[in-house]
Amino acid sequence: MTVAIKPDPLHAPPPDREAHWCEWQRIEQLCLCLLQGSESPPRALLEALEACQRQVIALRDGGWWQARLPFAAKASGLDDLALDALACVYAPWLLPRVGWLYQELHRDRQPAPSEALIAALLALPDPRLPELHDALRRLERLGLVERERQDPFAPLGPDRLSLARLTDRPDEAQAPPGARVVTTTAGWDDLVLPEDTLAMLREFLLWLTHRDQVVTRWGGQPTGGPVALFAGPSGTGKTLAASVLAGAMGWPLFRVDLAALVSKYIGETEKNLARLFDATHGRRVFLQFDEVDALMGKRGELREARDRYANMEVSYLLDRLETHDGPCLLTTNLRGQIDKAFRRRFQLAVEFPRPGPTERLQLWQRLLPPRAPHADDLDLADIAEAINLTGGQIRNAALHAAYLAAADQGQIGPRQVALAIHRELAKEQSRVDPGQLGRLAVHLDPGERSHAAAH
Repeated sequence: MTVAIKPDPLHAPPPDREAHWCEWQRIEQLCLCLLQGSESPPRALLEALEACQRQVIALRDGGWWQARLPFAAKASGLDDLALDALACVYAPWLLPRVGWLYQELHRDRQPAPSEALIAALLALPDPRLPELHDALRRLERLGLVERERQDPFAPLGPDRLSLARLTDRPDEAQAPPGARVVTTTAGWDDLVLPEDTLAMLREFLLWLTHRDQVVTRWGGQPTGGPVALFAGPSGTGKTLAASVLAGAMGWPLFRVDLAALVSKYIGETEKNLARLFDATHGRRVFLQFDEVDALMGKRGELREARDRYANMEVSYLLDRLETHDGPCLLTTNLRGQIDKAFRRRFQLAVEFPRPGPTERLQLWQRLLPPRAPHADDLDLADIAEAINLTGGQIRNAALHAAYLAAADQGQIGPRQVALAIHRELAKEQSRVDPGQLGRLAVHLDPGERSHAAAH
């Protein structure tokens, strides 16, 4: 058997930019060794393989895999055999010429490895074959590897979302139908919320991190989801909290556009929802459904045929949420509009209140650009105490004030902040009373004050 591809240890990008290439090159070199059959591999190939082995050891010792694996895989502590198998599965997707070599090694010309091929590549003795089988089953349970059937010759493929995470290109994750990937990264320190709200968010993660212990080892009743309802006014941090939870688990966050899924044609909404849940079931991803009150509002009397089908759509959504294997976050600005019959379906209902003076001060301090110069008479504590804004409004006003200061080539002072807050309040109010700005009102120009009063 002849192979057109020859080993090229210098083919990869510089290791400081793409350190993970040694993992996939090693698989390529193992393929080339296996293709030699009964002949001894060329010395140059063996030397390249040994050099690659050393790079792989250094990569793993440096924690490269740990930094990119989802939380459950990190917690389970994958051993070297599991990582070797994972590298065999992911290699053709990251180094396509490995797929060509797999085709040479398979009679059916498939570009993906099988359990049998991985055993041959790694030169595992027969007593270690059950160990490899267990490692692959473990990778499947963790959502890192997929295969259609359980036999030694079934092709093994990667989870696409995990594949994107390994390459540090989350934008390449394939979004499920009706959703888009949220690329915002945030940590717990970015959340300015009451302690009881933060505690509930951390409790939500317990449903994911301790599911195996509660359900498998303790015999607890298995549930879908988990599902949480995030309720509170716009701009209080619901979407940011969703990003924090997803980041804590190392999983992608997909924001679902319910308006795009709900159809006026009977039966189409259920089909759209089915495609969404089927695409993400069992995958390590967060789904965020915004403004669910539009679909989960209180059910009224059936006055026409369409009302009956609307109730069927809601029931279908709730049934899929309860059986879906994966976390779902539902957000609403109108908690009172959610039918009480639906609330028992949620594992947690988290309230996001408007920030108080202390939280508003923290938000102003964090959201004003950190290297921007501040005027000496800018009193953020007084502003936070006097003006009741949400976190989203403070974010917008802080940036607007910074741009005003940049245009003046000066500092962020009371005048810039006063005008920025006025602009933010005017978005939602037909009339902005100067008194809403407290002592900042005197920093508006006379024309701006009169406009605020009459707007």
